[in-house]
Formats: sequence, structure tokens, C-alpha cells
Amino acid sequence: MPKSRKISPDDQNYGIFLDNLKTRIRQAQIKAALAINQELILLYWQIGREILQRQNEQGWGGKVVVRLAQDLKREFPDMKGFSRTNLMYMRAFADTYPDEQFIHQLGGQIPWKHNCILLDRVKSPQERIWYIQKTIANGWSRNILEMQIESGLYHRQGGAITNFERTLPPEHSDLSRQLLKDPYNFDFLTLQESAKERDLERGLLEHIRDFLIELGVGFAFLGSQYPIVVDEKEYRIDMLFYHTQLHCYVVIDLKMGEFEPEYSGKMNFYVEAVNNLLRQTIDSPTIGIVLCRSKRKTVVEYALGAVNNPIGVASYELQDNLPPDFQSRFPSVEQLEMEVEAAIADIKGETEA
Repeated sequence: MPKSRKISPDDQNYGIFLDNLKTRIRQAQIKAALAINQELILLYWQIGREILQRQNEQGWGGKVVVRLAQDLKREFPDMKGFSRTNLMYMRAFADTYPDEQFIHQLGGQIPWKHNCILLDRVKSPQERIWYIQKTIANGWSRNILEMQIESGLYHRQGGAITNFERTLPPEHSDLSRQLLKDPYNFDFLTLQESAKERDLERGLLEHIRDFLIELGVGFAFLGSQYPIVVDEKEYRIDMLFYHTQLHCYVVIDLKMGEFEPEYSGKMNFYVEAVNNLLRQTIDSPTIGIVLCRSKRKTVVEYALGAVNNPIGVASYELQDNLPPDFQSRFPSVEQLEMEVEAAIADIKGETEA
């Protein structure tokens, strides 16, 4: 007797089928968007190269860009991106990256506005390529990219003092060292001089999104004042994370002052406890990070010298409190809003020109 067919699939099988389709559709959308973006940026590079060549070979002056912007806008009224300012960016883009291969390998992998920000804000070619690679890897928005450039991430990355080279396998040591910065930028916090560690912790929790962005990609927050019980006594970890790329727990201990040698012993205890109580066989060794207001290089190196668990020590910077007499020199919220509205109007006018 032939097997009867189901009128509709059961919920579990249908759910799996639907999820798979959603994933494939999203992947196709991303690929299509990347392809369109790369073609657009290649077009901009070609336009910039043509302008540059004619100015160099035929002596065309700067006014040709104004004329070109007007003619292209008239011919393609529904297309944005042909303002005088954007054409100047295209020229600068082609001048900065004369090799078309760069567009296919790096420049075409990020949005055009990201490229413009890098042209404006980053002068070193090596540093610019580093930010492009990080944007591709981490999916940074334009605002996040600007924030990372302004905070000097390129110079802060991998700057903490660690014992990772001695305590971690080679394949984990370099990546682990790169995930640490020095100093960390906590300018989203304002704390009084008398603030204590709990005030710092509370501030980071209130701005957890900003804190996670500053920590970098891969950090998953597990909790603050995380309890661990050793020999029937409870201890509390300031902040506990799991790093999804390194596949390990990350213990963070917060200090308001300068690093002291005893901090390494306390962190070593926490890391050892997490390794024994939380870590599974699939997890890599737990990493400890001591965040201090300041540190002395030799003191840290001596303190970590005999420690066998991977620990890093980094400093952080807070937003400085402004004296009351300085506060009156800054514009009010209403004035700032008026400035923003005026700037937006200017941009709209430039785009429509």
C-alpha cells in the first residue's frame, strides 16, 4: 500500500527548512550588495583616474570638476554622487590608489563613505589598509570606523603588557595579544576623582554597548560580580566574558589606581578557578585582563614573570571632568541642534548641485 503524503510538514522540519532558506537568501543579498558596491567604487575610481589624467596631461584646471558635476547631474538626475565634492573625492581616491587591483581586493569591499573618511582622516598607507581590513572583518559602520580612528585604535591595538608568549600555545598567543589594547578608551564615562572600582564597574555596565565596542569583536558578556565558590568560600569576579573567536573565558579585574604587584596574584587565582570550575574540554585556556588607570612597565613584567596563567595588564583613559567655569564656554543643546540642522541643509544643497 503506497505511503500516504502529509498535507503539511511538521513544525520542526518546516522550521529548519525555513531557517535554511532565510540564511541562503540573506547570503545572496549580501553578495549582491557587495557586488554592486564594488562596481560603484570601481566606477568612481575610473572617473577619478580620468579626471586626474586629463588634468595632468592636458592641463585642465580645477573648474572642470565644477562643470563636470553640473553636466553629470543634468544627464543623470536620479543618481546621487556627482557633486563637485564627491568628484574631488574620486580624484583623490584614484591618486591615492593608482593600482586597480586595490579596488578589487580592499577598497571595493567597504562602502564609498568609509573610503572617503579614510582619505580625510588617515594619512599613512599602512594604517589606512589596516582600518580597511578591520572594517571588512568586523563589519564596522561609518560611525564606528570614525570612532576607532579618532581613538587611535591602530596605535593602541596589541599594546598591553602580557605573558601570553610564554603561557599560551603559539597559535593562540599572537591573536590573544592582538585582542588587548593599551590604553583602553573609556571616554563615554565621567567619574569623579574619588570614584572607586564599583563606580567604574557600574559605569561600564550602564554603557555596556560602548564597552563591548571598545573591547572589540568576539566578546560576549556573561556577567558582573560573577560568583565562584572555592573551598566553600564565595569570590566575585568583576566582569566575566567569553571570547567567541578564541573560544575561551576572559576575566576582567578593574582597578582605579596604578597597577600593584599583588593584582597579578589575585588575577592568577581567578583564572585558575575559572579553568577548574567553568572551562570545558573544548575551551582554550582562560585569559585574565587587569585594567588599571596607569602602570609601570617593569613592575608589570616582574609581577607576571612567575605567573603560569595567561594574564595581560592594560591601562584605560576616562573622560576628563570639565571645571565649572569651562562649561559655560560650550554651546547649549539648542545651539548644537541648530548647527546640525544647518550642516544637513548644506550637505543636501551640495548633493543636489
